[in-house]
Amino acid sequence: MSRTSDVLVIGGGIIGLVTAWRAAQRGLRTAVADPEPGGGAARVAAGMLAAVTELHYGEETLLGLNMASARRYPGFVAELEAATGLDVGFRTCGTLAVALDADDRAHLRELHALQRRCGLESEWLTGRECRRLEPLLAPGVRGGLRVDGDHQVDPRRLAAALVVACERAGVTLLRTRAERLRVEHDRAAGAALADGTEWAADQVVLAAGSHSGGLGGVPDEVLPPVRPVKGQVVRLTVPPAYAPFLSRTVRAVVRGSHVYLVPRENGELVVGATSEELGWDTTVTAGGVYELLRDAHELVPGITELPLAETGAGLRPGSPDNAPLLGPSALPGLCLATGHYRNGVLLTPVTGDVLAAYLTTGELPDEAAAFTPARFSSVSVGAS
Repeated sequence: MSRTSDVLVIGGGIIGLVTAWRAAQRGLRTAVADPEPGGGAARVAAGMLAAVTELHYGEETLLGLNMASARRYPGFVAELEAATGLDVGFRTCGTLAVALDADDRAHLRELHALQRRCGLESEWLTGRECRRLEPLLAPGVRGGLRVDGDHQVDPRRLAAALVVACERAGVTLLRTRAERLRVEHDRAAGAALADGTEWAADQVVLAAGSHSGGLGGVPDEVLPPVRPVKGQVVRLTVPPAYAPFLSRTVRAVVRGSHVYLVPRENGELVVGATSEELGWDTTVTAGGVYELLRDAHELVPGITELPLAETGAGLRPGSPDNAPLLGPSALPGLCLATGHYRNGVLLTPVTGDVLAAYLTTGELPDEAAAFTPARFSSVSVGAS
Protein backbone atom coordinates (compact mmCIF):
# COMPACT_ATOMS: atom_id res chain seq x y z
CA MET A 1 0.00 0.00 0.00
CA SER A 2 1.24 3.48 -0.82
CA ARG A 3 -0.06 6.77 0.54
CA THR A 4 1.00 10.34 -0.03
CA SER A 5 1.31 13.78 1.56
CA ASP A 6 3.03 17.05 0.83
CA VAL A 7 5.34 16.64 3.82
CA LEU A 8 6.46 13.59 5.78
CA VAL A 9 8.07 14.31 9.15
CA ILE A 10 10.21 11.44 10.43
CA GLY A 11 10.17 11.63 14.22
CA GLY A 12 7.32 12.55 16.55
CA GLY A 13 9.09 14.20 19.44
CA ILE A 14 8.36 17.84 20.21
CA ILE A 15 10.55 19.04 17.32
CA GLY A 16 8.86 16.81 14.76
CA LEU A 17 5.41 17.61 16.11
CA VAL A 18 5.85 21.38 16.12
CA THR A 19 7.19 21.20 12.56
CA ALA A 20 4.18 19.17 11.45
CA TRP A 21 1.72 21.46 13.23
CA ARG A 22 3.15 24.61 11.70
CA ALA A 23 3.34 23.02 8.23
CA ALA A 24 -0.30 21.93 8.43
CA GLN A 25 -1.34 25.41 9.54
CA ARG A 26 0.20 26.69 6.30
CA GLY A 27 -1.96 24.37 4.22
CA LEU A 28 0.47 21.51 3.63
CA ARG A 29 -0.86 17.95 3.83
CA THR A 30 1.44 16.61 6.54
CA ALA A 31 2.16 13.22 8.09
CA VAL A 32 4.36 12.19 11.03
CA ALA A 33 6.01 8.77 11.25
CA ASP A 34 6.70 7.71 14.84
CA PRO A 35 5.56 4.65 16.82
CA GLU A 36 4.85 6.84 19.85
CA PRO A 37 4.15 10.50 18.97
CA GLY A 38 4.91 12.73 21.93
CA GLY A 39 7.72 10.51 23.23
CA GLY A 40 11.44 11.01 22.79
CA ALA A 41 13.86 13.06 24.86
CA ALA A 42 11.10 15.37 26.09
CA ARG A 43 9.83 12.59 28.35
CA VAL A 44 12.84 13.08 30.63
CA ALA A 45 13.64 16.76 30.00
CA ALA A 46 13.24 19.31 32.78
CA GLY A 47 11.90 22.03 30.49
CA MET A 48 14.15 24.92 31.50
CA LEU A 49 13.90 27.83 29.07
CA ALA A 50 17.32 29.05 30.10
CA ALA A 51 18.75 31.09 27.23
CA VAL A 52 20.64 33.36 29.65
CA THR A 53 21.79 31.04 32.44
CA GLU A 54 22.87 28.33 29.98
CA LEU A 55 25.05 30.67 27.94
CA HIS A 56 28.42 29.06 27.20
CA TYR A 57 31.61 30.61 25.87
CA GLY A 58 31.82 30.24 22.10
CA GLU A 59 28.05 29.86 21.70
CA GLU A 60 27.16 33.49 21.14
CA THR A 61 25.66 32.69 17.71
CA LEU A 62 23.45 30.02 19.24
CA LEU A 63 22.45 32.56 21.89
CA GLY A 64 20.73 34.63 19.21
CA LEU A 65 18.58 31.69 18.14
CA ASN A 66 17.84 30.75 21.75
CA MET A 67 16.75 34.29 22.60
CA ALA A 68 14.59 34.51 19.47
CA SER A 69 12.78 31.34 20.55
CA ALA A 70 12.47 32.45 24.19
CA ARG A 71 10.76 35.67 23.06
CA ARG A 72 8.21 33.62 21.12
CA TYR A 73 7.32 31.34 24.02
CA PRO A 74 4.48 33.35 25.60
CA GLY A 75 2.66 33.74 22.29
CA PHE A 76 3.43 30.16 21.26
CA VAL A 77 2.04 28.79 24.52
CA ALA A 78 -1.07 30.97 24.31
CA GLU A 79 -1.78 29.76 20.76
CA LEU A 80 -1.12 26.11 21.60
CA GLU A 81 -3.27 26.16 24.73
CA ALA A 82 -6.09 27.91 22.87
CA ALA A 83 -5.93 25.34 20.06
CA THR A 84 -5.99 22.34 22.41
CA GLY A 85 -7.54 23.43 25.69
CA LEU A 86 -4.54 21.91 27.47
CA ASP A 87 -2.22 23.51 30.03
CA VAL A 88 1.46 23.05 29.14
CA GLY A 89 2.84 24.16 32.51
CA PHE A 90 4.49 27.38 31.32
CA ARG A 91 5.79 29.30 34.36
CA THR A 92 7.40 32.74 34.27
CA CYS A 93 9.14 32.10 37.56
CA GLY A 94 12.71 33.02 36.67
CA THR A 95 15.97 31.26 37.54
CA LEU A 96 18.58 31.59 40.27
CA ALA A 97 22.10 30.26 39.56
CA VAL A 98 24.19 30.01 42.72
CA ALA A 99 27.77 29.31 43.75
CA LEU A 100 28.70 26.99 46.62
CA ASP A 101 32.42 27.74 46.90
CA ALA A 102 34.98 30.32 45.88
CA ASP A 103 35.78 28.64 42.54
CA ASP A 104 32.10 28.45 41.62
CA ARG A 105 31.70 32.08 42.62
CA ALA A 106 34.55 33.12 40.32
CA HIS A 107 33.01 31.10 37.49
CA LEU A 108 29.63 32.75 38.01
CA ARG A 109 31.26 36.17 38.04
CA GLU A 110 32.83 35.40 34.65
CA LEU A 111 29.51 34.16 33.32
CA HIS A 112 27.82 37.33 34.56
CA ALA A 113 30.42 39.43 32.73
CA LEU A 114 29.81 37.44 29.52
CA GLN A 115 26.07 37.88 29.89
CA ARG A 116 26.46 41.61 30.30
CA ARG A 117 28.74 41.83 27.24
CA CYS A 118 26.03 40.04 25.26
CA GLY A 119 23.43 42.56 26.42
CA LEU A 120 21.56 40.08 28.61
CA GLU A 121 19.70 40.90 31.79
CA SER A 122 21.02 39.25 34.95
CA GLU A 123 21.59 40.54 38.48
CA TRP A 124 24.45 39.60 40.80
CA LEU A 125 23.32 38.72 44.33
CA THR A 126 25.21 38.07 47.55
CA GLY A 127 24.74 34.76 49.33
CA ARG A 128 22.43 36.44 51.81
CA GLU A 129 20.31 37.90 49.03
CA CYS A 130 20.07 34.46 47.40
CA ARG A 131 18.83 32.92 50.64
CA ARG A 132 16.34 35.73 51.05
CA LEU A 133 14.82 34.72 47.71
CA GLU A 134 15.04 30.98 48.43
CA PRO A 135 15.21 30.37 52.18
CA LEU A 136 15.93 26.63 51.85
CA LEU A 137 19.28 27.20 50.11
CA ALA A 138 22.34 25.92 51.95
CA PRO A 139 23.94 28.42 54.37
CA GLY A 140 27.22 28.16 52.46
CA VAL A 141 25.92 29.70 49.23
CA ARG A 142 28.50 32.33 48.24
CA GLY A 143 26.55 34.34 45.68
CA GLY A 144 24.41 33.96 42.62
CA LEU A 145 22.80 35.30 39.48
CA ARG A 146 19.13 36.21 39.35
CA VAL A 147 17.70 35.89 35.85
CA ASP A 148 14.02 36.79 35.79
CA GLY A 149 13.67 36.06 32.06
CA ASP A 150 14.64 32.35 32.17
CA HIS A 151 11.39 30.45 32.61
CA GLN A 152 10.16 26.84 32.39
CA VAL A 153 7.59 24.63 30.69
CA ASP A 154 6.54 21.04 31.36
CA PRO A 155 7.87 19.07 28.35
CA ARG A 156 5.50 16.15 28.89
CA ARG A 157 2.48 18.43 28.83
CA LEU A 158 3.97 20.31 25.89
CA ALA A 159 4.38 17.09 23.91
CA ALA A 160 0.83 15.95 24.72
CA ALA A 161 -0.57 19.30 23.60
CA LEU A 162 1.38 19.19 20.35
CA VAL A 163 -0.05 15.74 19.58
CA VAL A 164 -3.58 17.12 20.01
CA ALA A 165 -2.74 20.26 18.02
CA CYS A 166 -1.45 18.15 15.15
CA GLU A 167 -4.55 15.95 15.15
CA ARG A 168 -6.85 18.98 15.13
CA ALA A 169 -4.85 20.59 12.31
CA GLY A 170 -5.32 17.50 10.15
CA VAL A 171 -1.84 15.98 10.51
CA THR A 172 -1.79 12.23 9.85
CA LEU A 173 -0.05 10.45 12.72
CA LEU A 174 1.48 7.25 11.39
CA ARG A 175 2.09 5.30 14.58
CA THR A 176 4.94 3.31 13.09
CA ARG A 177 8.66 3.74 12.46
CA ALA A 178 10.24 5.00 9.27
CA GLU A 179 12.79 2.33 8.32
CA ARG A 180 14.25 3.72 5.13
CA LEU A 181 14.23 6.96 3.19
CA ARG A 182 12.84 6.68 -0.32
CA VAL A 183 15.13 8.32 -2.89
CA GLU A 184 13.92 8.70 -6.45
CA HIS A 185 15.78 10.53 -9.23
CA ASP A 186 18.34 11.79 -6.67
CA ARG A 187 15.65 13.31 -4.52
CA ALA A 188 14.01 12.39 -1.20
CA ALA A 189 10.54 11.11 -2.01
CA GLY A 190 9.12 9.65 1.19
CA ALA A 191 9.88 6.62 3.33
CA ALA A 192 9.34 2.90 3.72
CA LEU A 193 7.56 2.32 7.04
CA ALA A 194 7.84 -0.58 9.47
CA ASP A 195 4.19 -1.54 8.90
CA GLY A 196 4.92 -2.24 5.24
CA THR A 197 3.51 1.03 3.95
CA GLU A 198 5.35 3.02 1.30
CA TRP A 199 4.68 6.67 2.05
CA ALA A 200 5.36 9.16 -0.70
CA ALA A 201 5.96 12.85 0.03
CA ASP A 202 7.11 15.90 -1.87
CA GLN A 203 9.33 16.91 1.05
CA VAL A 204 10.74 14.94 3.98
CA VAL A 205 11.84 16.37 7.33
CA LEU A 206 14.23 14.24 9.37
CA ALA A 207 13.47 15.13 13.01
CA ALA A 208 14.26 11.88 14.79
CA GLY A 209 16.39 13.32 17.57
CA SER A 210 19.42 11.24 18.49
CA HIS A 211 18.29 8.58 15.98
CA SER A 212 18.51 11.00 13.05
CA GLY A 213 21.96 9.79 12.04
CA GLY A 214 20.84 6.18 11.58
CA LEU A 215 17.96 6.31 9.11
CA GLY A 216 18.43 3.80 6.29
CA GLY A 217 18.58 4.99 2.71
CA VAL A 218 20.13 8.37 3.49
CA PRO A 219 23.39 8.86 1.58
CA ASP A 220 26.40 8.79 3.91
CA GLU A 221 27.42 12.32 3.02
CA VAL A 222 23.93 13.57 3.97
CA LEU A 223 23.49 11.77 7.30
CA PRO A 224 23.52 14.36 10.10
CA PRO A 225 26.44 14.12 12.56
CA VAL A 226 24.15 13.61 15.54
CA ARG A 227 25.05 11.44 18.54
CA PRO A 228 23.19 10.38 21.70
CA VAL A 229 24.19 12.05 24.98
CA LYS A 230 22.71 10.33 28.01
CA GLY A 231 21.07 12.31 30.78
CA GLN A 232 19.65 10.91 34.03
CA VAL A 233 17.01 12.77 36.05
CA VAL A 234 15.19 12.31 39.34
CA ARG A 235 11.63 13.44 40.07
CA LEU A 236 10.58 14.16 43.64
CA THR A 237 7.23 15.10 45.15
CA VAL A 238 6.81 18.15 47.38
CA PRO A 239 4.05 17.33 49.92
CA PRO A 240 1.68 20.18 50.77
CA ALA A 241 3.26 20.49 54.22
CA TYR A 242 6.59 21.38 52.57
CA ALA A 243 5.21 23.87 50.05
CA PRO A 244 6.39 26.24 48.85
CA PHE A 245 9.71 24.40 48.64
CA LEU A 246 11.31 26.49 45.89
CA SER A 247 9.70 29.40 44.06
CA ARG A 248 11.93 29.34 40.97
CA THR A 249 14.40 27.14 39.11
CA VAL A 250 17.66 26.86 41.04
CA ARG A 251 20.90 25.67 39.48
CA ALA A 252 24.56 25.38 40.43
CA VAL A 253 27.86 23.74 39.61
CA VAL A 254 28.88 21.31 42.35
CA ARG A 255 32.39 19.84 42.09
CA GLY A 256 32.36 20.58 38.37
CA SER A 257 28.97 18.93 37.74
CA HIS A 258 25.90 20.91 36.78
CA VAL A 259 22.77 20.33 38.84
CA TYR A 260 19.38 22.01 38.63
CA LEU A 261 16.12 21.87 40.55
CA VAL A 262 12.94 22.74 38.64
CA PRO A 263 9.77 23.13 40.76
CA ARG A 264 6.43 22.49 39.07
CA GLU A 265 3.17 24.03 40.17
CA ASN A 266 1.73 20.51 40.58
CA GLY A 267 4.21 19.73 43.38
CA GLU A 268 6.76 17.88 41.28
CA LEU A 269 10.44 18.76 41.66
CA VAL A 270 12.73 17.71 38.80
CA VAL A 271 16.42 17.23 39.64
CA GLY A 272 18.89 16.81 36.80
CA ALA A 273 20.86 16.12 34.89
CA THR A 274 23.90 14.01 34.25
CA SER A 275 25.71 14.24 30.92
CA GLU A 276 27.25 10.96 29.79
CA GLU A 277 28.77 9.90 26.47
CA LEU A 278 27.67 6.26 26.63
CA GLY A 279 26.15 5.63 23.24
CA TRP A 280 22.63 4.23 23.32
CA ASP A 281 22.63 3.19 26.96
CA THR A 282 19.55 4.44 28.84
CA THR A 283 20.08 2.52 32.07
CA VAL A 284 19.24 4.40 35.25
CA THR A 285 22.23 3.79 37.51
CA ALA A 286 22.58 3.96 41.27
CA GLY A 287 25.65 6.14 40.76
CA GLY A 288 23.83 8.64 38.58
CA VAL A 289 20.92 8.96 41.00
CA TYR A 290 23.32 9.21 43.96
CA GLU A 291 25.32 12.00 42.33
CA LEU A 292 22.21 14.02 41.52
CA LEU A 293 20.78 13.70 45.01
CA ARG A 294 24.15 14.33 46.65
CA ASP A 295 24.73 17.52 44.67
CA ALA A 296 21.13 18.66 45.13
CA HIS A 297 21.45 18.06 48.88
CA GLU A 298 24.50 20.32 49.04
CA LEU A 299 22.46 22.99 47.27
CA VAL A 300 19.18 22.52 49.18
CA PRO A 301 19.72 20.27 52.23
CA GLY A 302 16.01 19.70 52.84
CA ILE A 303 15.63 17.85 49.56
CA THR A 304 16.40 14.47 51.14
CA GLU A 305 13.13 14.66 53.08
CA LEU A 306 11.04 14.60 49.88
CA PRO A 307 9.45 11.41 48.52
CA LEU A 308 11.15 9.90 45.47
CA ALA A 309 8.59 9.71 42.65
CA GLU A 310 10.53 8.63 39.55
CA THR A 311 13.95 8.13 38.02
CA GLY A 312 14.67 8.19 34.31
CA ALA A 313 17.26 8.46 31.58
CA GLY A 314 17.03 9.84 28.07
CA LEU A 315 19.20 10.67 25.08
CA ARG A 316 19.85 14.23 23.96
CA PRO A 317 20.68 14.65 20.24
CA GLY A 318 24.16 16.19 20.34
CA SER A 319 25.90 17.81 17.36
CA PRO A 320 29.59 18.67 16.91
CA ASP A 321 29.03 22.33 17.86
CA ASN A 322 26.09 21.79 20.27
CA ALA A 323 23.77 23.64 17.89
CA PRO A 324 20.85 22.33 15.81
CA LEU A 325 20.81 21.44 12.14
CA LEU A 326 17.92 23.31 10.53
CA GLY A 327 16.89 23.45 6.91
CA PRO A 328 17.73 21.77 3.60
CA SER A 329 20.29 18.99 3.38
CA ALA A 330 22.53 18.20 0.42
CA LEU A 331 19.85 15.80 -0.82
CA PRO A 332 17.03 17.71 -2.57
CA GLY A 333 13.71 17.22 -0.85
CA LEU A 334 15.23 16.32 2.53
CA CYS A 335 15.26 18.85 5.38
CA LEU A 336 16.78 18.41 8.82
CA ALA A 337 15.45 19.49 12.20
CA THR A 338 17.72 17.74 14.67
CA GLY A 339 20.81 18.10 16.85
CA HIS A 340 19.18 20.43 19.39
CA TYR A 341 21.19 18.87 22.25
CA ARG A 342 20.23 20.58 25.54
CA ASN A 343 18.03 23.24 23.89
CA GLY A 344 15.30 21.18 22.27
CA VAL A 345 12.48 22.41 24.49
CA LEU A 346 13.67 26.01 24.35
CA LEU A 347 14.01 25.96 20.55
CA THR A 348 10.63 24.37 19.85
CA PRO A 349 8.80 27.57 18.77
CA VAL A 350 11.52 28.90 16.48
CA THR A 351 12.19 25.48 14.94
CA GLY A 352 8.55 25.09 13.95
CA ASP A 353 8.46 28.55 12.40
CA VAL A 354 11.76 28.13 10.53
CA LEU A 355 10.92 24.73 9.04
CA ALA A 356 7.38 25.70 8.08
CA ALA A 357 8.68 28.81 6.35
CA TYR A 358 11.19 26.79 4.35
CA LEU A 359 8.71 24.06 3.46
CA THR A 360 6.23 26.59 2.08
CA THR A 361 8.52 29.16 0.46
CA GLY A 362 11.81 27.39 -0.21
CA GLU A 363 13.58 30.17 1.67
CA LEU A 364 15.23 29.72 5.05
CA PRO A 365 14.63 32.62 7.48
CA ASP A 366 17.71 34.68 8.28
CA GLU A 367 17.72 33.66 11.96
CA ALA A 368 18.50 30.08 10.93
CA ALA A 369 21.17 30.89 8.35
CA ALA A 370 24.04 29.92 10.68
CA PHE A 371 22.51 26.54 11.49
CA THR A 372 22.09 24.85 8.12
CA PRO A 373 23.42 21.29 7.71
CA ALA A 374 25.85 22.67 5.13
CA ARG A 375 28.26 23.76 7.88
CA PHE A 376 29.21 20.09 8.39
CA SER A 377 29.38 19.09 4.75
CA SER A 378 31.57 19.71 1.75
CA VAL A 379 28.62 18.71 -0.45
CA SER A 380 26.64 21.64 -1.74
CA VAL A 381 23.10 21.98 -0.46
CA GLY A 382 20.55 21.05 -3.10
CA ALA A 383 17.43 23.02 -3.91
CA SER A 384 14.13 21.69 -2.69
